[in-house]
Amino acid sequence: MLSFMSPFFLFILQHPLSIPSLQILLLQILLLQILLLQILLLQKSASPLPTQAPSCPQPPIPHCPESTSSIFFLIVMSLHFNTLTASAYPTDPSQPLNTLSESVMDTSSSIPSASLRKSSRPVKTPSYLQDYHCHLAISAEPSFPFSVAVTHPIQHNLSYSHLSDSHKAFTLALSTHTEPHFYHEAIHSPQWCEAMSKELTALEANHTWVLTSLPPGKHPIGCKWVYKLKFKSDGSIERYKARLVAKGYNQQEGLDYFETFSPVAKLVTVRSFVAIAAAKGWSLTQLDVNNAFLHGELDEEVYMSLPLGYKGDSKLPHQVCKLTKSLYGLKQASRQWFSKFSSTLLHHGFTQSKCDYSLFTKTAGSTFIALLVYVDDILIASNAPAAVTKLTAFLDAKFKLKDLGNAKYFLGLELARSHQGISLCQRKYTLDILEDAGFLASKPVKFPMEQHIKLSRDDGSLLSDPTVYRRLVGKLLYLTLTRPDISYSVSRLSQFMDQPRVPHLHAAHRVLQYLKGSPGQGLFFPTTNSLQLKAFCDSDWAGCSDTRRSVTGFCIFLGDSLISWRSKKQSIVSRSSAEAEYRAMAITTCEVTWLLSLLRDFQIDHSMAALLFCDNQAALHIAANPVFHERTKHIEVDCHFIRDKIQAGILKTLHICSTHQLADIFTKPLGFVPFSHLLSKLGVLNIHSPT
Repeated sequence: MLSFMSPFFLFILQHPLSIPSLQILLLQILLLQILLLQILLLQKSASPLPTQAPSCPQPPIPHCPESTSSIFFLIVMSLHFNTLTASAYPTDPSQPLNTLSESVMDTSSSIPSASLRKSSRPVKTPSYLQDYHCHLAISAEPSFPFSVAVTHPIQHNLSYSHLSDSHKAFTLALSTHTEPHFYHEAIHSPQWCEAMSKELTALEANHTWVLTSLPPGKHPIGCKWVYKLKFKSDGSIERYKARLVAKGYNQQEGLDYFETFSPVAKLVTVRSFVAIAAAKGWSLTQLDVNNAFLHGELDEEVYMSLPLGYKGDSKLPHQVCKLTKSLYGLKQASRQWFSKFSSTLLHHGFTQSKCDYSLFTKTAGSTFIALLVYVDDILIASNAPAAVTKLTAFLDAKFKLKDLGNAKYFLGLELARSHQGISLCQRKYTLDILEDAGFLASKPVKFPMEQHIKLSRDDGSLLSDPTVYRRLVGKLLYLTLTRPDISYSVSRLSQFMDQPRVPHLHAAHRVLQYLKGSPGQGLFFPTTNSLQLKAFCDSDWAGCSDTRRSVTGFCIFLGDSLISWRSKKQSIVSRSSAEAEYRAMAITTCEVTWLLSLLRDFQIDHSMAALLFCDNQAALHIAANPVFHERTKHIEVDCHFIRDKIQAGILKTLHICSTHQLADIFTKPLGFVPFSHLLSKLGVLNIHSPT
């Protein structure tokens, strides 16, 4: 008993206390005992995820020898904790938080100095807790007067305040709903189970297959489920779409299929389609064909294993599905479907475009209607809404389709329309890329690639997992459909897909940081448009340090709407900057010639010559004067057709100052000032900008 109480008496003698102070001390001892009991109970029911300690400075804990009793330790801790609490967390909320460290320093002087003791036991989450997921709720009023926050939240770069109520509802619905990726995820949802049941019922009603035993020598291909949400124009879910897809990569050429080519709409055509509709004031209607590939006839003999969730006929041994009609995933499925759909439109009086075989137009008096098809997604523009209604009814009788109303989400492109024009962006796709790469909380940068960076095939060490880089660059390539500002950066990164290295991945991460700053940025097509073509072309001579080839860049506007651009390394080494610029002019002329033919399909008369701006006087003289000399006689003949276009009055070349050359953004990395200057002239708009 004496050994138990001696530290206590020594402490009282060294620190004389009054009777009220002793009462407070004993009360603190009791409270600490209760606190220790609660801690023991909490340790028995530990959280699955380790909690993170607050980042405030912790007070020094005096070290007690082994002979010191636990009561002495509790007394010292109680006094120390009481002083810290009274000084570090003031009752006045106006007191700044930086007084915490000062309070700690003041209290530490009243405590006997002792060396700190820190446990060397490693903190590790038990392995069995890895099987659990914990969703922690964040309290509205934290227990500490500070909170750990993200330094660069996405809310600083993304806003929905500029959207109309209807488009805001559509955008939020698009962002909040998720889709399952596997069958075992979908079976837990009644909606997806019903969607799979409807799909199997439709396949059986369409006589897509017959159940049979697998013949000797035949190998069945597999199949899988793919899930997709379809939204209405108001943001509500139109339907849960479950699609059975055959694993066509197991098919053998010459046995299971022969021809596979099927045209799809060019993305330049899609942008031109929307830009013309905005300028003409045409309506934009979106349709979706139900089970489109099932309408194609299958000529080859193909066997498929039973789908998940389909019982089949238990009487048949080794039962498989012998396909009688086309199915999603087969290599020839898209070709068979497009053949039937195009023949139906041609019989209905439509004309198929020779510039893009996915574009169909029809003129009846003053009524004009244009239809663009990308597999089973259909976009219709017309100056007569009644003609669209009539066409929709005709196609529904033939193929059973869904009318999605005004186009809002086509091929991953988000369309927002107002009286000023149409905005085209890939906001959701950008956020998905940032989330998958873990860059939603990254610090944004103002331009996608450092100005003086020189990426090479041999710099840095090889990546241990190159698929991460390839997957990221592949996603960024599709993002360039509405983001011309990253075209050069992505084109440069795509040149290292075979052997990506660490510097290449760092450069790709910088592009993600740039996208973080403006995830909702995209193209804007105004209603006021002259519908006249003007093009800008440029080149960076010997820009590739590995091959010394030049980089071609061009951009083409329809009025004020940017509809086509490219950033690509030339296939041949140019001997001079004039030759590199001349090759860039030739490539741009090809694109302008094609666009002029496309405009004729939309009944647009381009009476004036298309303008081509170049900042190289030597290249302009070569194009305007049909002469050959020592510096140009080796240039291929196909490059000289630009002279024919100039002489025919189809094209007119003009000189432009290099500082105003818009195509410069597609040929080399630029600093913030020239990059932002050129970007402001490309017709991009961020309707989701917070400011």
